[in-house]
Amino acid sequence: MERRTVLKIFGIGIGGAVVLGAGGLGTYYATARRDTVGAIDFDSPLVIPPLAESTVAASGARVFTLGLQAGETAFKDGPATRTWGVNGSYLGPTIRARRGESVQLAVHNGLDQETSLHWHGMHLPAAMDGGPHQPVAPGATWEPAWTVDQRAATLWYHPHVHGATADHTYRGLTGLFIIDDAEDDAEDGSADASAANSAANSAGQPNLPSTYGVDDVPMIVQDRAFDRDNQFVDRIPLAGSLGVIGDEILVNGTLGPYFDVTTGLVRLRLLNASNARLYNFGFSDDRRFALIATDGGLLAEPWETDRLHLSPGERAEIVVAFEPGETVDLRSYPSPGLGGASGRLDGFEDRLDVCRFRAADTLSDDAGLPTEIPARLADAPDLAGATVAAERTFVLASDQINGRSMAMDRIDFGVREGTVEVWEVTNDNGFLHNFHVHDVQFQVLTVDGAEPEPHLRGWKDTVLLVQGRRYRLAMRFTDHTDPNVPYMYHCHLLQHEDDGMMGQFVVLAEDESVGTISAAHAHP
Repeated sequence: MERRTVLKIFGIGIGGAVVLGAGGLGTYYATARRDTVGAIDFDSPLVIPPLAESTVAASGARVFTLGLQAGETAFKDGPATRTWGVNGSYLGPTIRARRGESVQLAVHNGLDQETSLHWHGMHLPAAMDGGPHQPVAPGATWEPAWTVDQRAATLWYHPHVHGATADHTYRGLTGLFIIDDAEDDAEDGSADASAANSAANSAGQPNLPSTYGVDDVPMIVQDRAFDRDNQFVDRIPLAGSLGVIGDEILVNGTLGPYFDVTTGLVRLRLLNASNARLYNFGFSDDRRFALIATDGGLLAEPWETDRLHLSPGERAEIVVAFEPGETVDLRSYPSPGLGGASGRLDGFEDRLDVCRFRAADTLSDDAGLPTEIPARLADAPDLAGATVAAERTFVLASDQINGRSMAMDRIDFGVREGTVEVWEVTNDNGFLHNFHVHDVQFQVLTVDGAEPEPHLRGWKDTVLLVQGRRYRLAMRFTDHTDPNVPYMYHCHLLQHEDDGMMGQFVVLAEDESVGTISAAHAHP
């Protein structure tokens, strides 16, 4: 049923008015808010995903081998949880490559069903994208290869199999993919911070925390629900609108994590890897922090704030200052007004403790470590004054985009290589959506005709769509033409994507027309 129908059945008005009676459903709604502040023990050290090992092929490409496998993971006392992982039982290693490098991935599917891995945020040929048209059969190995050609950024990888992305991602097939600038000193992110920062300064790069797992910390944030036997449960709230909403928070696969701080400044690479939950990050003492990067890399200048929304698929890099001996918790705060008709049911009023930070009594005073955030970080997006080849309009509503559900054999349109387009995107059905475009990073030009807020002024590939607002997104399409193999655009709330809120486009050379998807990849 459409979500509007479900809400009417349970007596929740489309405008958000609750008209449930005093019985069980009314009680369910009244008690739907979750608050874990003070209830988390924070007794497990934060697991830092290992850096993926690589070899060098005869061609000079760096080769990363990724094995998708089923296993068991002990998240809590009692039975282990059945999970999927990449080179392990849950989650995967952090892949790290430099701009300008040729990379090759050997993705072996050791599962008992078809799946895929999509390189979220990566600019690469459509045939290497890992979307629904690049499935990997059980026992098969897929070997995509491309040259990394984009700014330093925090990207990630996850399944994108048609109709089952939510399920496969929930089981654990997720990892980070970090791109470094070619001038960066530390190829694997683990070299001495002093040397790395000296090299960065000499190359004109900002002096920022850069030692992986020490003052540059990955944080893959996910919500999960467990049953009494510690197994994952696909728990969709009664009359909820987003999909699975878990009541426990994992960071890098750790429940109740703490991180021991040893430096005055710490860079957190935050990824909302949840299927559906929105986070409103802040600290327990309301300290301010600096947002330095979004999906596509560094902002032009840091933005100081005490709250930051991340919808599923979005990334943010923040820098936090610590004092010796202090303890503070990273938390997700309520987001009133954003959830629409079923906001409370979908977690928008929840208050959740995420991770504890414990600063050492003495913090490192290494002369090479950054002590303040540079005022200028990178060049700002530059598409506002570009010549626009085409404008398109997208309306997200009722599990459709522009009134159409996803069809694997339908290419919705083609864009011309080398041109800039502006896409106006609107959420028009009262529930949370966001919008992700494959292959490109876009610039948010305006929101309802006004300049976007500071956290939307950098390069983005996924943007939260507040109900009713108009988002104008400018994007340049370069390289990698193919009239027959499409890229995706879709809502990144994974159940919405699986239910059909997705479309397909191709990038065309000057003399090409929209082609036809191979019958082998056009199955429903």
